[in-house]
Amino acid sequence: MPRTFDRAGAPLPPARTTPARTTPASETPRRAAATAADHAPARKPGKQRDAFFDNAKYLAIVLVAMGHAWEPLRADSRAAAALYIAVYTFHMPAFIIISGYFSRSFDASPNRLKRLVTGIAVPYVLFEVAYSLFKRWANDDPTHPISLLDPWYLVWFLAALFIWRLTTPLWKLVRWPLPLALAIAVLASVSPDIGDDLDLQRVLQFLPFFVLGLCLKPEHFRLVRRREARILALPVMASALVFAYWAAPRMNAAWFYRRDSAQELGVPGWVGLPMTLGMFACSLILVACFFAWVPGRHLWVTALGAGTLYGYLLHGFLAKGSRFWDWYEVDWVHTPLGAIALTLFAGTLITALCTPPVQRMFRWAMEPKMEWAFRRDAAAVARGTSR
Repeated sequence: MPRTFDRAGAPLPPARTTPARTTPASETPRRAAATAADHAPARKPGKQRDAFFDNAKYLAIVLVAMGHAWEPLRADSRAAAALYIAVYTFHMPAFIIISGYFSRSFDASPNRLKRLVTGIAVPYVLFEVAYSLFKRWANDDPTHPISLLDPWYLVWFLAALFIWRLTTPLWKLVRWPLPLALAIAVLASVSPDIGDDLDLQRVLQFLPFFVLGLCLKPEHFRLVRRREARILALPVMASALVFAYWAAPRMNAAWFYRRDSAQELGVPGWVGLPMTLGMFACSLILVACFFAWVPGRHLWVTALGAGTLYGYLLHGFLAKGSRFWDWYEVDWVHTPLGAIALTLFAGTLITALCTPPVQRMFRWAMEPKMEWAFRRDAAAVARGTSR
């Protein structure tokens, strides 16, 4: 190394050099990965389904199928009629409340409207046509009309859900949504001139349950799932069954369908007011009892909660076919053992129709993609081309 000298000519000591630290080859990938992780955008955690609501939807749809199985037995069995009335008091209200609760995020944005069309409007059209053709064939009724304005059998729920969800922004805007919805339901129950278009009587009379779901928060569901609520639910539900047993031969079960006005049910119009409010209160109490005993943990049926609409729409073909083909004319069906067997069969059938294989088989009808039918989002296209 060459020597250096100061200005006076004296030699300077050699400068100390610090050896450069070399990074081991094994550490280089780690640093690169850590640096990339620091600068990478944070990933949003996947939206997980709530086991409680999936369990509730599954149990509610099982009760729907059982109720349809009990309907032809009511004339011969007071017990079947009592179970039918008790279940019809809360099973559809519970399902509609959950639908309202999960519609809170609906804001009429393009993506929401697209899902509304593909997930509700398209299945409505397909199943209305399918049910009408089925009735023509199975009931030997070739003149049965195919009308998208007059939903037949179970398809009314899709029409109602479409209308309810479209009105969601309005219910978020008004100050007293539930009292307003109840007032509309009362007015519908005393208005025989509404007609059958889109089953508007049902749309309006079931409306308060949807609006209630929009107003509910997670803490409300936690409240009814407390231990005290579960204990109280048992005597309340037992009392409801006793009352239903007493009321079965005395009450017109058509009140629970909410498809007719008071006058169409053979009573004065003013009766619609106390019946609408009283049935709403009774339904609300029994829905709370139902929710109190819905399990909140993951069970083997929890995954079926995502396929309840499949089971709902598909089981109707067999439910109606059993009437068209006179299956209930067999004597043993009207025995206690026959009723139990029919109940178990209905529960098994609806369970099978909610399974993932059935969902995959009918997804083209229930959840079509239909990308060809919609304009591409300009912002999404711009993001894709900028990458």
